[in-house]
Amino acid sequence: MFLGGLGEIGRNCACLEVDGRILVIDCGIMFPEPDMPGIDLVLPDFSYLIDNAERVEGIVLTHGHEDHTGGLAFVLRHLSVPIYGSELTVGLASNRIREAGLLERTTLVPVADGERRRIGPCEVEFIPVTHSVPDAFALAFHTPEGVVLHSGDFKLDLHPVDGRRTDLARIGALAEDPGIRLLLSDSTNAEEPGFTPSESAVGETLRQLFAARADRRIVVACFASHIHRVQQVADAARAAGRRVAFVGRSMVANVELARGLGSLSVPDDALVDIDEIGRLEPGEVCVVSTGSQGEPMSALSLMATGENKRVQIEPGDVVVISAHPIPGNEWSVGRVIDELHRRGAEVVHSGTAAVHASGHARQGELATLLSVARPRAFVPVHGEFRHLVHHAELAVRMGVPADQVLLCEDGDALVLEAGELRRDGTVPAGYLYVDGTVGDVGHGVLRDRRMLADEGVVMVVATVDLHAATIVGKPRVITRGWVHAPEAEDLLEEAVERAAEAVSGALADGARDPEVLGRALRRSVGALVGERTRRRPMIIPLVLAV
Repeated sequence: MFLGGLGEIGRNCACLEVDGRILVIDCGIMFPEPDMPGIDLVLPDFSYLIDNAERVEGIVLTHGHEDHTGGLAFVLRHLSVPIYGSELTVGLASNRIREAGLLERTTLVPVADGERRRIGPCEVEFIPVTHSVPDAFALAFHTPEGVVLHSGDFKLDLHPVDGRRTDLARIGALAEDPGIRLLLSDSTNAEEPGFTPSESAVGETLRQLFAARADRRIVVACFASHIHRVQQVADAARAAGRRVAFVGRSMVANVELARGLGSLSVPDDALVDIDEIGRLEPGEVCVVSTGSQGEPMSALSLMATGENKRVQIEPGDVVVISAHPIPGNEWSVGRVIDELHRRGAEVVHSGTAAVHASGHARQGELATLLSVARPRAFVPVHGEFRHLVHHAELAVRMGVPADQVLLCEDGDALVLEAGELRRDGTVPAGYLYVDGTVGDVGHGVLRDRRMLADEGVVMVVATVDLHAATIVGKPRVITRGWVHAPEAEDLLEEAVERAAEAVSGALADGARDPEVLGRALRRSVGALVGERTRRRPMIIPLVLAV
């Protein structure tokens, strides 16, 4: 069952049910889209898991990115289950869980490359794959119906920063014996021909960039979880005789964790505290920052607006945005780039230099995995719908029977039984909106916010004497985002007259309930607004009884 991640980038979450027991594969978040005003995060709908909490054996993580782990701090409010993943993955996940005060609700179980562990009704094998965060896994579930292989997010990088390659040999061995019954595979770059460039290529670009700007301060922004990228930035900085400072809460926390686990190698003498960079010459320092996606309160966004207390951008500084905008974040990233230029900085990004390499496989790599795995059935996962379509077509070209290639969306349930993969209805899989610390803002609230953003609001206040059945004074009409009051005095005056007539008429007809009087206000003013402006602002009537 797919609770998220199909037809979108983010919210990756699926369930595998064997003998009545449930294993959850990843539990991620999604960035809000432009038509979600005020929303901070979007989660999968956990209704199915909550309704079946007693049957959930555990959560198995492919890797440590937020779009695969960010929902854990929310689902653990309803479930108390162990979480399995590499040491770095569970370490990254634990930071968010600890912030939410929910560590006592779970047991974090680190697993090693190639480990095979029984979790509930089946054995799970953790197969190394290369991605843009260290220690990522493909997951092989050994079930009574055969091996179900989930690729996780992966690429075939022959020169990874840490030397840890995708273990195609083990996948090939599984394909030979006992065979791979079903493959679920990452589709993010399924539209892109060829092979994804190696992460090591970014390191060479960074070294050239540092050498060409030897006397200028350099700030590099990337994902805090992209430990390989942080390693390459640090190596390039050290090679250029610079010391490295980290800024941004998640960056500092992740660097500390990765250094402690040996996933990141930066010696103490190469580091400088962010508050001490002012005593160094510009060419002696490199700042590594969060904010590559233009997040409003991130370290880089605050630098762009001059509000970062630790780092002030000066004319001549070089800012490298070492990431590609996630779909939907292009405007935010563009705004940050504009503001950095206004402050006199040079900005280098993936559109102007090869300072980013994707962590996801392109068509050549996807075809290679299909060739090695030789699955009897295939479902593309992780990607927008067009990515899934292209990946499904590729699987058919690679020899998977067309009737065993299923194109799915969030909420779809599949059954693997008696050698056949078939559809089996749906489960709840809508969006769960998070605003601040509030979960499930709800579609009604979001609809109201969209209405307010598009059309504005009109508040009509009327005071009535219910005993005398008369209106007291004139009603007041207060608007926000509908019309500019000084320019629409005649229209507002007419609205006041219509409101007075509506309340007086309702009182004359015997109405005494403030709710009934409020409905009369809404109908009357709403009709006027529609007639005069052809717009539909939210109309809020308020009747004060004295």
